[in-house]
Amino acid sequence: MPCSVMHRGKPNMEREALAKVRAVYADLAQRPADRSCVRSTGCCQFRITGRSPQVTRGEALLAARAFRATGRKALPLREDGACPLLRADGACLIYHDRPLGCRTHFCAQAGGVIPRNEVVDLIRRLETVDADLGGSGPRALEPFLADELRGLAK
Repeated sequence: MPCSVMHRGKPNMEREALAKVRAVYADLAQRPADRSCVRSTGCCQFRITGRSPQVTRGEALLAARAFRATGRKALPLREDGACPLLRADGACLIYHDRPLGCRTHFCAQAGGVIPRNEVVDLIRRLETVDADLGGSGPRALEPFLADELRGLAK
């Protein structure tokens, strides 16, 4: 069953969860870190890097809502193995609402990985939101986002 089907009937819970996810992202932005996304898109090439961000249910829900706000309904099929949220011009369709993994990624050009011990408190907060929404832990971005988009369509 798509993830959002389980909690769609609880708009206040969902609204609070999204606010908590956004607060995590805001807290990360306030931390001193020598990093800056230069949109090289190397980290968005999942097939090449062999890495895909792992997201919690709250992050997937926020990403799905941000994706829907662009007017799109379904993820594009990417034969090149890149992130389905990557536009041809190198911009992310949901940059403002991109997951924590995209914000703390391994892109050397953006400043490299933010060590887990520096963001473990944020990860735990996202895991709490995940549990509040009935999640079962992080999953790969693309299938989780696709599930949430299907749930929003109902």
